[in-house]
Amino acid sequence: MVVGVAGYYGFKNTGDEAILEAIVRELKARGHEVVALSGDPKRTREEHGIRAYHRLNPLALLKADLWLLGGGGLLQDATSSLSLLYYLSVLRLARLFRKKVVVFNQSLGPLSPWGEAQVRRALQGVPLIVRDQDSHAYARELGLDPLLGADPALLLTPPPVKREEDLVLVIPRAGVDPEALKNLYITANHLFHEGKQVIVLLLQPGYDDEVAGVFYLHRIEKTSDPRRLLYLTAQAGYVISMRLHGLILAAAAGTPFAGVAYDPKVAAFAKETGAYYQDLPGDPTTLAKAALYGRSPDWEKVAALKERARQSFDLALGEAALVKRPHGRG
Repeated sequence: MVVGVAGYYGFKNTGDEAILEAIVRELKARGHEVVALSGDPKRTREEHGIRAYHRLNPLALLKADLWLLGGGGLLQDATSSLSLLYYLSVLRLARLFRKKVVVFNQSLGPLSPWGEAQVRRALQGVPLIVRDQDSHAYARELGLDPLLGADPALLLTPPPVKREEDLVLVIPRAGVDPEALKNLYITANHLFHEGKQVIVLLLQPGYDDEVAGVFYLHRIEKTSDPRRLLYLTAQAGYVISMRLHGLILAAAAGTPFAGVAYDPKVAAFAKETGAYYQDLPGDPTTLAKAALYGRSPDWEKVAALKERARQSFDLALGEAALVKRPHGRG
């Protein structure tokens, strides 16, 4: 079967590229061919070894038998209403072309009342798999009937690299409260003065460049390559991240982590894994202590999320012999 993937791909965002990398690996392992919609089809073809078409080419939707909308955080209008309308238009047009569509491992929200109405209308009758418990509850509030999956990037396998216990990755994000960035910088300073090696990692080069000046005293690395991120998270002794996929790839690599929740999806992942997290603007003293004392998530909960991610492919592809709804379905 030819499976299409539509998301925020081809924009040099490491987290989204990690999602695509994981989806491609899993689908190929199951014997399927993969095509993707991308903002940079040439780059996507080269980096992921698949066919790719421009995301604004509607006829590309004819190239697959099944379309997975996701994963990621596509169903929100906090970024812009146009972004939400784009993804819902992809869904509607694929269905118009009589293609099967599954909303795949999405987090849901934040949504305005207008956005809620748009999502509620567009997703009626569409299989919906969400990646966290908070999104599952929210979808039910909207009158939808969700299944529970998890972020596909949890399935990425870390490389065989020696862990350096004194290495701490600090992953900020542009577009947040300046006080939060200042507090993360103070956290990095605390760790440096306690003898830790700190790398400040920017996961969306171009967009995140503006925060580099805040961390000018520390080593800064930029990458949009999910393989590089996975290598560094496997090498590190601890990860402190504002970005969701800094946490997710740390979990995939078995590295302890703590989050700074600029968005509900970060808090949702931390809660589901039993990891330490703070809401913005964060407290530098307690964040530094989490790294110094190696405060870990609940690894059994991480393992359960990985299994949910695997099963989400069974659900989406219709390969599960018995599909179970999440606990608490009415």
